[in-house]
Amino acid sequence: YLISPSKINEETFFTELSEVLKTKMVNFFQLRLKKTSRIKKLKIGQKIKKICRNNKVKFIVNDDPLLTKKLNADGCHLGQKDMSVINARKLIKKKIIGLTCHNSKKHILKAIKLNVDYIAIGAFFSSKTKKVKYKAKLSTLNYAKSITNIPIVAIGGINSNNYKKLLLNKANFLAISGYIWKNKKLKPIEAVKKFK
Repeated sequence: YLISPSKINEETFFTELSEVLKTKMVNFFQLRLKKTSRIKKLKIGQKIKKICRNNKVKFIVNDDPLLTKKLNADGCHLGQKDMSVINARKLIKKKIIGLTCHNSKKHILKAIKLNVDYIAIGAFFSSKTKKVKYKAKLSTLNYAKSITNIPIVAIGGINSNNYKKLLLNKANFLAISGYIWKNKKLKPIEAVKKFK
């Protein structure tokens, strides 16, 4: 589950994204631009959608069901403070809705009741992409797996040294951003190949 960098350099990004998606190692790609205008996100999103479709990768928009609808993306990822799942469902109908549940059993139970398409849990490790407010333990992941079949996306500071722990505890997807896009030693294509 690959997440976009927080700033997109349009000269290099689309080519790099194509290369990374061609590896067939990515199932979902999330456009996550917190500080970019909706008009710009729309333009960038249209290009990304094409690249995702060409590589049979599901295209998810972060935080914004309206933009999801405009782009006709495959789905939307919601945080606890974004639009409610019920209202997002009215807007984007049967498209994918994922929900951040941090490290909270209460949020996980609520997400199951709301019938979301996947649940994101984390942060499992400290991350440079986002300040870690909520630290999740493997026991939270095990708890979620024991009560639901909804796919679980593990998030937060995941890299080639620590990801196997999450897979051994049956995380369905690994949400990764910084290790791919901000890696000082490896190009995105090289970084993604470390997860084989």
